[in-house]
Amino acid sequence: MELMLADSLATSHPSTFRLSTHPHHHRIVHVSAERDALEQFLEDVREIDVQNLEYVPFMRYHLADLLIKRLGNAFARTLVDLVKDRNHGGFTIGLQGLSQDSSDYVKFGTAIGHILGPSNHDSMSGTYYARFVVRHTDDSDSYLRQAYRLFTMHTDGTFVTEATDWLLMMKFAEQNAVGGESRFLHLDDWDERERFVNHKFATRPFLYKAPGSKNVSERVERPVFFQSEFGLSLSFIDQFVQPANREEAAYLHDLSASMEASRGTKEVALPAGDLVVLNNYFYLHGRAPFEKNEALHRELMRQRGTFAQ
Repeated sequence: MELMLADSLATSHPSTFRLSTHPHHHRIVHVSAERDALEQFLEDVREIDVQNLEYVPFMRYHLADLLIKRLGNAFARTLVDLVKDRNHGGFTIGLQGLSQDSSDYVKFGTAIGHILGPSNHDSMSGTYYARFVVRHTDDSDSYLRQAYRLFTMHTDGTFVTEATDWLLMMKFAEQNAVGGESRFLHLDDWDERERFVNHKFATRPFLYKAPGSKNVSERVERPVFFQSEFGLSLSFIDQFVQPANREEAAYLHDLSASMEASRGTKEVALPAGDLVVLNNYFYLHGRAPFEKNEALHRELMRQRGTFAQ
């Protein structure tokens, strides 16, 4: 689906949403919802408690239905089409400054995610989403909250057996933050991809183990490259893959370094109140380092899940 075809879908509800090419990424589509419809959605969900969403899974789909009620079925179909379409594979959308309430952000992100399908359990938080803060200091055991180093390119769900089809990240708040841009690499934009796809280790299963903070005790084996319903797909994170020898380690080292240096790896700014959704089979993501500032504060929400059957 080319962007102009996606635009033609949007014209069936021209008053509720529109599509445009993202200013920082040639594949990602920015979805702009009609402000009055967003305001009406926020009013519709005003009395729904976030704890209720955490405890009652069908309430998450209820939020999706309320958003579709305001924006139309074509809106929902377009979001699913964008994430499943390999030419795009992702979109951004936001609340356009209508709220700075974190509860509204959770509700909006939940509605968007559950248009796509059910969310995975997030073992780090113990519920279907995770909120985490990046600050000046951190003593965690992964790169997720470490502000001043490169958060290297990776896919999600590498160390669990549950499928991870899509990933949603929403920015809640940001102060005194310079740098820290999201970094995205579409698998088809990786200039050295074939060098690693054709390697003898490309489809060999590697062992993945998570650190303690992830609250996951599974030991999972999976190859770097595999075929999915979306074609050539990838699963990789440098922190948790366990090479068995120096030769495997050299392959993984070179693969990671190539992705970081690729011209296809683009930095994308995400304003507070906006979210991004990516197809986890053919997109890698990471984060640029921040400039040092003792007053640095950024809060994000993560949801990830599978496509509805």
